[in-house]
Amino acid sequence: MPEAPHVTYVPVHHQTTLASDYFQSYSVVGLLALVGVLFVAVAFGAGRLLRPVVPTPEKLLTYECGVDPVGEGWAHTQVRYYVYAFLYVIFAVDSIFLFPWATVFAARGYGATTLVEMFIFLGFLAVGLLYAWKKGVLAWA
Repeated sequence: MPEAPHVTYVPVHHQTTLASDYFQSYSVVGLLALVGVLFVAVAFGAGRLLRPVVPTPEKLLTYECGVDPVGEGWAHTQVRYYVYAFLYVIFAVDSIFLFPWATVFAARGYGATTLVEMFIFLGFLAVGLLYAWKKGVLAWA
């Protein structure tokens, strides 16, 4: 006749000890965040107290790159610059994704799956790049 499985019961006070350890680790993170915020606040406060404040008309002028401003402060910016920045972000994310992918690809048993996933991901990027090229976004006029 088979033996009955052995069942162990964990006392209730042992579970609360585990919960307090769990929240204690978060309290350390919270304390570290508080120290970081206080450090930044003290640094900015000390800078405000120690810096000289002597406003002159020259200091109150608008200044940009060593040249006195001419004309209005509004400038028209082409949307094309934002599109290039967006395309850069897309390919930066792609390159960031390649490092963990290469690590998983090297692991035993994950080769075919991660290869298919990467080609799907690169396919999405290729479709987006093809769409941008067809719309004429990549042509610098």
